[in-house]
Amino acid sequence: MNESIPVIRVTDHGTARLLPDVDRERAWLLTVDGAPQSYVDLDAPEHLEFEYVRRLAHVVDLVAEPGAPVDAVHLGGGALTLPRYVAATRPGSRQEVAEADTGLIELVGEHLPLPEGATIAVHGADARSWIEEAPTGSADLLIADVFGGARVPAQLTSLEYARAAARVLRKEGVYAANLADGVPFGFLRTQFANAAEVFEELALIAEPAVLRGRRFGNVVLLAGQAPLDLARLTRLCAADAFPARVTHGEALTRLLGGGRPVRDGDAVASPEPPDGAFSLG
Repeated sequence: MNESIPVIRVTDHGTARLLPDVDRERAWLLTVDGAPQSYVDLDAPEHLEFEYVRRLAHVVDLVAEPGAPVDAVHLGGGALTLPRYVAATRPGSRQEVAEADTGLIELVGEHLPLPEGATIAVHGADARSWIEEAPTGSADLLIADVFGGARVPAQLTSLEYARAAARVLRKEGVYAANLADGVPFGFLRTQFANAAEVFEELALIAEPAVLRGRRFGNVVLLAGQAPLDLARLTRLCAADAFPARVTHGEALTRLLGGGRPVRDGDAVASPEPPDGAFSLG
C-alpha cells in the first residue's frame, strides 16, 4: 500500500496535486486545478490507468517493430506517462518533451524521477513554438496531449499547427493527438479538416458511446502520410477493458466530414467539457 503523502504546489498554470494511489506502492495521480492529467506507476511504467493513454500507447506499439527504438516528440508532458512507456517498451528511444509549465516540470522531476538510462529531454517551452523550431523530418512519432485545464489551447487547433506537426515527421511517421468533444462534434470536424489538408491517412479512436453522441469524451486523432496498420490497431483497442472503436475511411468522413480547416486567426480552444466529464468523481 502507498503511504506517501500528497504533494500540492502552485505551478505556472494552476494548482498541481500529486496524489498517491493507495493500492499501488509507487503510483501517483497528477491533477491540475482538479482535472486529472497523468497517472504514473514508477515501478511499472507499462501500467496505464487512463483509457485514452492506453489508446495512445497502442499507437506507440504500431510505429515500428516491437521493441525497436524510435525518435519521439511529445507535446505536453504532465507526469511523463507516455515517455516512460516508450522508454520501457522501446529501450534506446530518443524522446523530446515540450511542456510549458516549468513549475510542473520541477515538481515531477523532484517526486517522480525518470527511469535510469532513459533518453528523455524535457523542455520548458510552449508546444507550438517548440514544434515550429524542431528539425524537419526528425521524428517517427509525434504525440500531442496538451490541455490548458480541460481544453486544448487554440494555438494547437489550427491548420498552420497541423502543417508544422506534419513537417517534423518522417515519411513513415505517425501523428496522434488527444482531443475531446461531444455531439455535434463541431470541434472535431475542424480538426479532421485540418489534418486532411496535410496528411494522407487518417483514423479516429474513441469509445462507441462518444461516437454515438451519448457523452462527451476523449478521442485520439491519428494521422500519417503512409498507410497505418489499422487492423492491428483495431484488435488492440477492442481488447481493452474499456473497448474503443477505430474509425477510418468513408465511415470517418461520414462522421466528421463537412468541416472546414481553421487558420490561426480563427482558431479556438476545444469546448469546455460538461461538469464532471473529467472529474475524479
